[in-house]
Amino acid sequence: MAETSSQRPSSKAPPRVLIVGAGPVGLALAIELGRRGVPCLLVERNERVGVAPRAKTTNVRTREHLRRWGLADRLRAASPLGTDYPSNVLFVTRLAGPALARFDNAFYCAPGRNPLYAEHAQWVPQYTVEEVMREYAQSLPGVELRFNCELRGFEQDDKGVRARLRDLAQGRDLDVQADYLVGADGARSTVRELLGVRMQGQHGLSRNYNIIFRAPGLAEAHRHGPAIMYWQVNRDVPSVIGPMDRGDTWFFMPTQVAEGMRLADLDARSLIGRATGIDLPYQVLSGDEWVASRLLGERYRERRVFLAGDACHLHPPFGGYGMNMGVADGVDLGWKLAAVLQGWGGPALLDSYEAERRPVHEWVLDEAVLNHATLGNQLVAEGLEDAGERGERLRRDVGARIQATKLREFATLGVVLGYRYDDSPVIVPDGSAAPARDFINYVPSSRPGCLAPHAWLHDGSSLYDHFGPGFTLLARDADEPTIAAARAQAQRCGVPLTVLQPSEPGVANLYPTRLTLLRPDQHVAWRGDAWPSAGAALLQHITGQAR
Repeated sequence: MAETSSQRPSSKAPPRVLIVGAGPVGLALAIELGRRGVPCLLVERNERVGVAPRAKTTNVRTREHLRRWGLADRLRAASPLGTDYPSNVLFVTRLAGPALARFDNAFYCAPGRNPLYAEHAQWVPQYTVEEVMREYAQSLPGVELRFNCELRGFEQDDKGVRARLRDLAQGRDLDVQADYLVGADGARSTVRELLGVRMQGQHGLSRNYNIIFRAPGLAEAHRHGPAIMYWQVNRDVPSVIGPMDRGDTWFFMPTQVAEGMRLADLDARSLIGRATGIDLPYQVLSGDEWVASRLLGERYRERRVFLAGDACHLHPPFGGYGMNMGVADGVDLGWKLAAVLQGWGGPALLDSYEAERRPVHEWVLDEAVLNHATLGNQLVAEGLEDAGERGERLRRDVGARIQATKLREFATLGVVLGYRYDDSPVIVPDGSAAPARDFINYVPSSRPGCLAPHAWLHDGSSLYDHFGPGFTLLARDADEPTIAAARAQAQRCGVPLTVLQPSEPGVANLYPTRLTLLRPDQHVAWRGDAWPSAGAALLQHITGQAR
């Protein structure tokens, strides 16, 4: 069991930010703040341990953040199945039955270098991701974590937030004063409830069970080969099943749950056996129920209190977006809060959080709902498991439908890397046309608002490895007076600036203008062929200081 901070005296500085919820979202925010020297307190009512994660895909963008934090190799080493385990997704009638379709290298988990991104994705349980992030967060001098500690209430004014906490281990109340409070406390967010923020959209798209079980020999008991997910398409128990951890630990999720049926009423062992067609002594470790919904908070902020992750957006977990979108929320909000608290960010920077993230959430919610529309129960056809020509023809027809409808769930690079901050108040548009949205095809662009295009350099490093912790000016063929002017104006504005002058010809193709200004989160803030005479005004605009 992890030692809670309430069990030892704290040597941490008073927090500037109070974060409620120590999942990946809260941890990402705490890491962004801690790395920038901003003291924060992270509270979590539970111990973050267990065997029932829903998130298992850490996508390429989240892994790029982990690389920036120095954690990508740590998570790679912690992979229970090993990074060489193939991230295939197979559609079968049952594990014991015939195959229908397959998608190789789903979610881009295959190791090796890809020109489009700095880190491959990883199939790894959420609790492993949390453990790696938590150990690192606790090592940062400005970060304090308190487990078994819950939020009971708060008040805010123009000077800060006063929160009431309850130490559940010691049975005592605590008062904490902070400049800002962030609710990263999940779908049943206490912070959201206290703010009175309503979730709008569609609730109850489906009811689901998540069952974790141990099954020695199951991997060898079927003929389909290794995969991270097996979609079982049959009338009996349509479901998704797959390996999750060492010790023959698997997950199982029925995709058709009868109305009124409770998890406690199920014989999970029997259900797994019926679904797979394989009789083994399955050992059920845990089970939980959840409801798939498409919901978005009516607002993400009230003055000094913010919402992030599932606290403000909920969608079906088909496409692997949930945890990863929450981590991106934490990154976006983290560097902006740090900038404001350190004095080089202005009010518009905090206003930009919702302006930037909400359109991304809406796009991802739509993608997840489309993926949710075609599950195993929608793919079943009468006679699908029959022997003979008729059964084979049906399986070919269903396989073709699977290839046509499910590709966008497993080949999602256009969404993962292609989201943009077009209408952000702290981005300077250049009048160029926005690229078309595409769920699969990602075309790198240095257009303002886009993710900075990635490149591998001659020394084997990633271009991203050379970006600074603040803003980075990527300068191609710029003369020294231009660079000196940019440095001087950044210094006068108090904006941290790193100048990067890559010599590789390939970088020029990705960054066609002489100058490109990149934000701490690696998105493009501005680009041009000459540093503007009003460079200070540019810096004030992109840091939210402009009045």
